[in-house]
Amino acid sequence: MKTSIATVSISGTLTEKLEAIAAAGYDGIEIFEQDFIAYDGSPADVGRMARDHGLEILLFQPFRDFEGLPEPLRAKAFDRAERKFDLMGELGTDLVLICSSCHPQALGGIDRAADDFAELGARAARRGIRVGYEALAWGKHVNDHRDAWEIVRRADHPNIGIILDSFHTLARKIDPETIRRIPGDKVFFVQLADAPLIEMDLLYWSRHFRNMPGEGDLDVTAFMRAVMATGYRGPVSLEIFNDQFRGGLARATAQDGYRSLVSLMDDVRRQEPDLALDVPLMPARVTLEGVSFLEFTSRGEEAKRLEAMLQSLGFARAGRHLNKAVTLWQQGDIRIVVNQETTGHAGATFTARGTTICDIGLSVSSAADVVARAEALGADAFRQPAGAGELDIPAIRGLSGSVLHFIDAASGLDRVWDIEFAASGRPEGAGLTRVDHIAQTMTYDEMLSWSLFYTSLFDMKKSPMVDVIDPDGLVRSQVVEAPDGALRVTLNGADSHRTLAGTFLSETFGASVQHIALATEDIFATLEKLSALGFTPLPMPPNYYDDLASRFDFPTGLLARMKAANVLYDRDDGGAFFQCYSRAFAGGVFFEILQRDAGYRGFGAPNAPFRIAAQKRLLRAKGVPER
Repeated sequence: MKTSIATVSISGTLTEKLEAIAAAGYDGIEIFEQDFIAYDGSPADVGRMARDHGLEILLFQPFRDFEGLPEPLRAKAFDRAERKFDLMGELGTDLVLICSSCHPQALGGIDRAADDFAELGARAARRGIRVGYEALAWGKHVNDHRDAWEIVRRADHPNIGIILDSFHTLARKIDPETIRRIPGDKVFFVQLADAPLIEMDLLYWSRHFRNMPGEGDLDVTAFMRAVMATGYRGPVSLEIFNDQFRGGLARATAQDGYRSLVSLMDDVRRQEPDLALDVPLMPARVTLEGVSFLEFTSRGEEAKRLEAMLQSLGFARAGRHLNKAVTLWQQGDIRIVVNQETTGHAGATFTARGTTICDIGLSVSSAADVVARAEALGADAFRQPAGAGELDIPAIRGLSGSVLHFIDAASGLDRVWDIEFAASGRPEGAGLTRVDHIAQTMTYDEMLSWSLFYTSLFDMKKSPMVDVIDPDGLVRSQVVEAPDGALRVTLNGADSHRTLAGTFLSETFGASVQHIALATEDIFATLEKLSALGFTPLPMPPNYYDDLASRFDFPTGLLARMKAANVLYDRDDGGAFFQCYSRAFAGGVFFEILQRDAGYRGFGAPNAPFRIAAQKRLLRAKGVPER
């Protein structure tokens, strides 16, 4: 399988685009005409530059408004095609994309269009060129791949074939199973794009909101299964029009695209095992079993304040590392590691960001498989020399340079706490049992990338994106979670430094985890114990509880208990949800204590604006300098 991407999909000059595409591992490119025209070298220079990067030019596109034109426009269209054939010869590519006409004078008729393509095929054959016809979703007369295929079939020329694009098929809700009727040797090229489900003009949707397969809501896997069932074994290419990507980092976008293609084709291979596809082999998405540990890097007085916060939450020191300045704090199945090392990853992270979570340990079915899959998808492995008697635990890089370690029982890695730590006993705690979810904060432009990271690597699904109102702006939020809730991650994208999420990014220079949510079976009993330990909750205003009383019916006395304990509330068809927050520390990190009914699937999103406003009230007043 050859992987490809259209140059229009990423930002930068043509030179920068080719460098990024080559670095990501693609086999070839589609040259988008606008990128070529803007380049200040000859077509032959472009061809040499691509080949010098190890890339084939697999397609030249787009050629617009060809078929169905009356004279003299028809003759002019053929003249334009001949000129493009000259150009393709200099570039060193033999395939051109012609998209269905949007010309105001174009005439309809399958036979008329087929006659035009039959003649063009004869001209192309003399040049050793192939022509692919694509149905645009907004084409004037042809906007369905079934009609495009009928035109190609009637043209009946070996140099004329069809080009299939997932967006054009799926955006019009055309059943991709109809593609299976097309002979694979007549499919000349395949372009892929996903998109969020938005009701809007098709052309505008296509030009601004396409994204990588797996980042949107279209069933690109079903589309690609149907394509490969035809017998097609040619290039698989990305054609993405997206405002974020146009302004993003070319290398990061190219890498995400490559990850999406490899992951997609792995899914197709698994769902169509009889096709014997030539795609890279890798382990399946790995099953998550929970959060094994969260590791803070800290030092000095900041470490003392962190440990005081942990004690107020009912954690107690459960062990000390045999070789390092690292302590283990535990309660229930929750492990929090405090690393005060001055060297290595933790030391470097503290120097850059201060007290923050630098490492997340995940319990998985197979640590080796998750790292093998991650590396096949282009993730960066993390390695740090293990000390005497220490286990070599597999890891990769995560958000903002943080680390994800993977622990499994089959390899004995779950014995790390017995092997590397001198135990101090298991504390009784205050009723906190496990990590319910973690919230990772990033810029809005990074959200698609990190949702793809999690869903392509693990058995996780993403929720629809929602808007969270901050008094000073908007934060977009999306949840990725395992089917059984073993891992839940809320991805929060900040557009402005004035929002609470944006302030956290500024204060910590891009730390990844802002918020840790810990579960209890009885939030009121837990908070009563924590109060005795000195825990101070985030204060909520009386107006919040007055509003709750108007929206929900509560048993006698429950609302008063919630108000006294600063507990927030939500409910859906699956049950009730209670939550309470700590005050922020260390640049804006905070804890959440929650109790969820088994059927409740949310995260208290309706409460987020009130929680954010309460947190901002505790920040220093705007315009008042820090003392």
